[in-house]
Amino acid sequence: MTFSPALIWTVIVLLAIGTFALRFSFLGLIGKRQLPDWALRLLRYTPVAVIPGLMAPQIFLPAAGETAPDPVRLTAAAITVAVGLWTRNAIWAMIAGAAVMVGLTLLT
Repeated sequence: MTFSPALIWTVIVLLAIGTFALRFSFLGLIGKRQLPDWALRLLRYTPVAVIPGLMAPQIFLPAAGETAPDPVRLTAAAITVAVGLWTRNAIWAMIAGAAVMVGLTLLT
């Protein structure tokens, strides 16, 4: 299936307008107003919700051509969670997870 350049550029422009509208509606229209306490309380959880949502497919879905998730990634994720719970420090958890990922990748 081939798409014409006009259709591709139309989709790009419409997506750009939609992205701008979403961000402007939040930042431009209410950017200088004080948000209610309940909204500020909910916004604190945004990074906690976004980061696992971005990482979960990389960890749990199999790579192209594979039939099962990568055990190296699963192990690195488990170590990251364990170190994070043990130390209560996100930096040490990321360092431990990266070290396990690099170490196991070099061993296999």
